[in-house]
This record gives sequence, structure tokens and C-alpha cells, in this order.
Amino acid sequence: PQPGRCAHFVLRKKRFCRMIPAPGRRFCGEHGHEEEQNDRKRIPCPLDPKHTVYEDQLQKHLKKCNSREKPKPVYFVQDINAGLKDVAEIPEKQVPLSSLSIEELQNLITRLKKASNGLELHLEEQILSHQALQEALSDPKNGESAFKHLKQQASILGNMERLHLLGPGRCFVEFGAGRGKLSHWVDIALEKVESVQFLLVERATTRFKVDGKHKKRDSIFERLQVDIQHLCLNKVPILEKKKLPVVGIGKHLCGAATDLALRCLVESYTTCCDGKDEEPAPKRCRAAQTEVAPHKSAGNESTTEDHKPVAGIVIALCCHHKCDWTHYVGREFFKSVGLGPVEFHYFQRMSSWATCGMQETTDKASTSEDQTNDTEEHEHTLSRTASGSDTLQGILSVEERKELGCLCKRLIDHGRIEYLQQQGYKAALQYYTESAVSLENVLLTAVPKPSVIPEPTK
Repeated sequence: PQPGRCAHFVLRKKRFCRMIPAPGRRFCGEHGHEEEQNDRKRIPCPLDPKHTVYEDQLQKHLKKCNSREKPKPVYFVQDINAGLKDVAEIPEKQVPLSSLSIEELQNLITRLKKASNGLELHLEEQILSHQALQEALSDPKNGESAFKHLKQQASILGNMERLHLLGPGRCFVEFGAGRGKLSHWVDIALEKVESVQFLLVERATTRFKVDGKHKKRDSIFERLQVDIQHLCLNKVPILEKKKLPVVGIGKHLCGAATDLALRCLVESYTTCCDGKDEEPAPKRCRAAQTEVAPHKSAGNESTTEDHKPVAGIVIALCCHHKCDWTHYVGREFFKSVGLGPVEFHYFQRMSSWATCGMQETTDKASTSEDQTNDTEEHEHTLSRTASGSDTLQGILSVEERKELGCLCKRLIDHGRIEYLQQQGYKAALQYYTESAVSLENVLLTAVPKPSVIPEPTK
């Protein structure tokens, strides 16, 4: 062993342990059981058996073990954004898509086309850019993958600017923040703007965060390590103190996370900010938001807040195959067109055909680059059975599967649009980048509808 290092030889790594033992010891704390310490016994930690602890110090260790359950933050409210959990609506056993007969599959496709009839399926292109990213976009040091991400971020900022969401006195909440790159560029774009806050929501610990680049700036960055399902924005200290209007943003917010984020913004946060109840019941929240919030300024009483708590929403969508009926915000829309949880289950699986059902082209270099670019931010977990490539050979062509997959995506997204419209928002879907840059190239935007003040009767 090296001088001053542990004397334990790690067979798996074929080298000595590199930890530093305590003064006068030959072994580190992890391997101290190899050294006689007055017959002190080391046992596996009950919280995490991957490490050991002296038996007589177990209680002391449990109080500081990194694997102990951490106290919940003040903004943690169990399942506040989860939606309804009516078990009766969920079938006990969902038959895999690959197990359907040809007749059942054709019937499903017929119902999909019927439900999609009359919907706006041809989205407008809003492929924009922003000055804040021009230097990075022209930097030759950036590789192909980095360039694709920069183009997407530039277009998202361009769309935010188009909707007048880049302004002072606002709190930008990035859902599924990861390293925080989208917030980073928003901060660069608002370099000369005062009173800007950033909340980066991410449930997992993240390496290589870019938050440290903003320590010398006036902007305030705060990370919220919590699942969106349990996040109550109204209880976040910054928002509780300053009551800032919020702009919800996200780049490639996977599946159900989009629905959780929408409900977090337009139900729990919006209603709690409008009223004074700290924890209103979910039904009361929805009723208050639907009936009161859209017409708040039309009331006969003046209020100190002339703005809506949520100034706007800009989220790049992806991974519809990871959606969940219990969290989905468009359930009422699905029911209105005669669909339910069973059809939703199949349509969310079929949505993968839009990006993953093209077996003939997966060997091409261009497609491989696109898929690599996507998997850097979200994980594709589709199997060959899920994509239907084996079962559907000879039944549907590649182009037909791709078309049906896109139809499923638009149907699911339309439910989100109707949900936002019912909540008093002007919502839209648009292509924000080329498919060559990202196969998931649809952006969901929403801003509050202008309040209509009725004219006085003569």
C-alpha cells in the first residue's frame, strides 16, 4: 500500500484501497474490521448495506448517515400535483399492444382517427433564435451535439421573447432542469434586467451544474430537489415572500412530468396565490381557477396584484410514451371524444412510432446522431415489442406507423391545450426546431388570456 493509505487490497480492482486511515491506524473506516480493535465488531449499515459501521456506534451513525431519510423541505406537499387517483378508472391488467389482434388494432386506429378528426394537426413553425446565443452558435469549438442543443435553446428563448416573457420582476421556474442550461441562457438574455429569480426543479442530484457561473451576478439561482408531483410553489420561500409572477419553462420535459408541471403551475400555485388559504382542497383549487382566475380583473373590487401569478408557460415536449393516465391533465377531453384509460394506454405506446418505429432507417448515420442527441436528455426505454416493429411487419408500413404515432402525440397534446384553455390561458403548439435537430420538436406555449371587461349598459 502507498504510505498513509489504507492497507486493504481490493480484489475487484486489483489494487490497494486509496482511502486515508485515522492516525495510528492501518485501515480506513470501511475496512477497519480487518484490524483488531479490542474485539469491536463492524456490521452492515441498516440504511445502506453497501457500507459498514462499528456496532457500538450504530445509533450515532444513523443520525448522520448519508442514506438516512432527509427532512422534507417546506415546499413538499405529498401528491399535490398528482391529479385524481380513481382506481376504478384504471384497468387491472393492461394487454400489451403487441398482443392485440389485427381486428382490434384496426378498430383502435379507427377510433384514433375519429377522435382526431377536426383537430389542428398541421402545426405552425416558430423556429426562432435569440441574440444571447449567437456567440455560442458561431463558436467552432462546439461539436454537432452541442450545436443542436444550442439551436433548441435559442429557439425557446426566441419564442419566450415573442410572447413578451423575458422581462424584469419575474421568477423563472425550470422544470426538469438537469444542469440548468436553459435557465443559464435566460439569465444571459436578461443580463441588464433587475429583479430576476430562478428556481431549478430537479428530483435527482446532478453533476456538472452550471449554477456556479451565476454567483457573481445579481440573479438569484435556487435549486429545488423535489419531484414535481410533490412541489407546492406557493410554499417556496422566495415566492411566498415576494409573490413574483412565474414563467414555467422546460426543455424536453418527459411524458407525465409535463402534466405534473402544468398542474403545479395553473392549479396549486395559481389558486393558492389568488386566495389566502395555504392548503386548499384540490376540487376547490380547480373550481376557483376555472371560474374566478380568468375574470379576476373584471371584478368590482380593486386588487393589489394586477397580474396573474403565472405569466406564461414554455415547455418543449417529449416522450409521450411515458405519459400516465392518473397524471394526465387532458382526461376530460379524452372522455368528451369517447375515449378512456384503455385507449390512452395504447395511444401513448403507439406515440413512440413517430420517433422509434422506423426500423429501416435506424442504421443510417443521420438517424443515429439524432437519437444520440435525444438520449442525452431523456432515456428511451422502448423495447422492440413496445415499438411494435415485430408484430406489425406486413400490417402497417413504416410511414403509416410514423403518421399514426404523430397522430397519437397530437391527440395527447390537444388534451393539454384544452386543459390550459379551460384554466384561462391562450395555449398553442408549434414546431420550434427542425426534425433534423431533434425528433421531439414541438413546443407548448401558454399565456393568460386578456381579461374581458364588460361594457357598461346604457
